[in-house]
Amino acid sequence: MSQFPPDRPSASHQETIIPLEALPARRRRPRALHTVGLVAASITGAVQFAGAEATAGASLMTYGWGDITMAAQRSANHSGTTAPQRVVFIHGTPGSAGAWEDYLADVPEGFEFIAVDRAGFGDSGPDDAVTSLEDHARAIAPLLDARGTILVGHSLGGPVAAMLGILKPDAVQALVIVAGSLDPALEEVHFMQPVGEWWGVRHVLPRMIRNANRELLALEPELQALSARLEELTMPVEIIHGTEDNLTPFANVAYMRATMVNAPLNITVLEGENHFLPWNAKQHIDAAIRRVAAPGNAP
Repeated sequence: MSQFPPDRPSASHQETIIPLEALPARRRRPRALHTVGLVAASITGAVQFAGAEATAGASLMTYGWGDITMAAQRSANHSGTTAPQRVVFIHGTPGSAGAWEDYLADVPEGFEFIAVDRAGFGDSGPDDAVTSLEDHARAIAPLLDARGTILVGHSLGGPVAAMLGILKPDAVQALVIVAGSLDPALEEVHFMQPVGEWWGVRHVLPRMIRNANRELLALEPELQALSARLEELTMPVEIIHGTEDNLTPFANVAYMRATMVNAPLNITVLEGENHFLPWNAKQHIDAAIRRVAAPGNAP
């Protein structure tokens, strides 16, 4: 059971409940998916992950983080004199920038969308896993626009976005946390996950799977360290979560409400929805981005 401080009023709190029938059926993902299952599927060849390719209309970009090369995809729709509103999308685990292809292909006027391959995934180095949330945040920090950036984080990308908001509050305008995994008490290591660390197993797994497994094994203490700092967030935070999420339980919403006490929160509850909201609930993520965009950029 999740344990967190008694519920305290945040700077402001709004909650909207969306019934399942209001969501489109297009590209709905399976309800049950676990890294352990992905490990088994990758060994048998049942699941394969394609290499990173730029989404139609997007351009590939690279930048340095220390001696490591990071990769991202960029797409903009900008014709005016006002600087476009930058939005940086952060995928979960396993994953890559390609998770956000529908967004990069549909950029609203006045916006610039960047989807990053997190460190250790896609075309970003290093080859091995990066398990520190702070390191992930610092690796993404060069993509921030000093005028203000909206961060959209899905699943494990949620705590990475929160950490970046803590580290760079002047450059992070708002957070959109989609099916975010932030409550350390809800993290559970499956008994098969340590098997992925065995030498004979690890070396036959695809890089994306072995790095995802290592991230998840380290996640609970990383979230414990983050929890003490969530009260430092003061920018608007949009929270979008499905009530039938079997990977990052819906109880994460109550945890964020109890710990992000100085941030204005807007919570969108998607009844009956699962973990794969970037594909299943794009219109609600688009709406959240519009709500927190700078007035001159919001469509």
